[in-house]
Amino acid sequence: MRKSARQQAPWRLGIAVAAALAVVLSGCGGADERSSDGASGTPSGTPSSGVPAGGTGGASPGPGSPSPSPSSSPVFREQAEAVAKFLRENWPEGAGGTVVTARDGTLVGCQGLGQSDQGAGRAADCDTVYDIGSITKSFTAAAVLKLEMGGALRVTDPIGAHLGAVPVDKRGITIHQLLTHTSGLPEGIGDDYDPVSRDAMVAGALAAPLESAPGREFAYSNVGYSLLAAIVERVSGVAYDDYLTRNLFQPAGMTRTGYALPDPGRGDVAVEYDEEGASQGRPFEHPWAPDGRPYWNLRGNGGLLSTARDMYLWYRALEGESVLSAAAKAKMFTPHVPEGGGSAGSYGYGWTVTPTDGGPVVTHDGGNDWSFARVLIRPSDRTLVFWVTNSVIREGGWNLEEQDRELSLGLLAALSAGSGGGGK
Repeated sequence: MRKSARQQAPWRLGIAVAAALAVVLSGCGGADERSSDGASGTPSGTPSSGVPAGGTGGASPGPGSPSPSPSSSPVFREQAEAVAKFLRENWPEGAGGTVVTARDGTLVGCQGLGQSDQGAGRAADCDTVYDIGSITKSFTAAAVLKLEMGGALRVTDPIGAHLGAVPVDKRGITIHQLLTHTSGLPEGIGDDYDPVSRDAMVAGALAAPLESAPGREFAYSNVGYSLLAAIVERVSGVAYDDYLTRNLFQPAGMTRTGYALPDPGRGDVAVEYDEEGASQGRPFEHPWAPDGRPYWNLRGNGGLLSTARDMYLWYRALEGESVLSAAAKAKMFTPHVPEGGGSAGSYGYGWTVTPTDGGPVVTHDGGNDWSFARVLIRPSDRTLVFWVTNSVIREGGWNLEEQDRELSLGLLAALSAGSGGGGK
């Protein structure tokens, strides 16, 4: 049985987070992309296109998709070479995946690693589509903030203002508490693939016993983010992922992110592999709802499909105000509540704010039994790291979920090459 999409183990780092993080990120202006061939590396022994974003390996970009290329400056080339060297030395041979990195608003490189479909011998590349798991929550939070920008709701609203009749014990729950995992709702109320409709999910969530009083403590809740997706639908009057497409993905230029991909793009979706190396198929080949999307135990909290190219474009969109205003981003990246449980991080809206020696980062991960993804943005030097795998564990071989911190901070350090910046 596939485990529910969720944030995995917390990072245990011991430095205080500056509350000014949200101001720093919101104040970043987008830099123009510097177009050239750039440097891109492929770990030895792993079949891969190794192409930069916008390169020619594998699938072509979606219609209208920009084709960013790495910078030709010596510093950026040095960083690209450092990233490639790090991946050669640390990415396990045989693991499929893609890594995209950027610095100062400029693409450093995008590397495909291993294979996205072993049966077809298809190499992973920058346009390979993956299940990004609980990184979905960052987009759900952005959708809520977009609705607030338009005056359709406020994050201080009680959920009953948008969900109708609510039991007495849940009348005090606010949208803010759903966003910050402080609602008191349980982590989940069933399996991802249970055939649950939106209204049935809402009814089940509202009937579930609270695990703590609303607002009292942080407790990660997938249910809470599915309720947020239901609120997005009820307030906007359109399907959750249609709202994301029109208001987030299209303005950002993202053409391969969502639940329902066009048929020609389905072959670009990575096949997932279990710890024995056996194929578990593509996400949409498991029980999904008749509308071609996940059932509601997963919708809104996990299961979105995306590419490294699109995640780079999302990072670029967050640098400007084409999608979210500075005020909305400040709310999203504010460290609202400590996560506790050994984590040095605090939760914002759909993001964790985590300290590192090189400065605080905003981050989230997502995974299931077979795939795992991590996104990090460090505002101090406008650095992006996104990596994803379709084969997270191999028995007797590797466990990329356990290597998450080492890989992610190592890539951050590589992006400091030639700049005199800190890394870990």
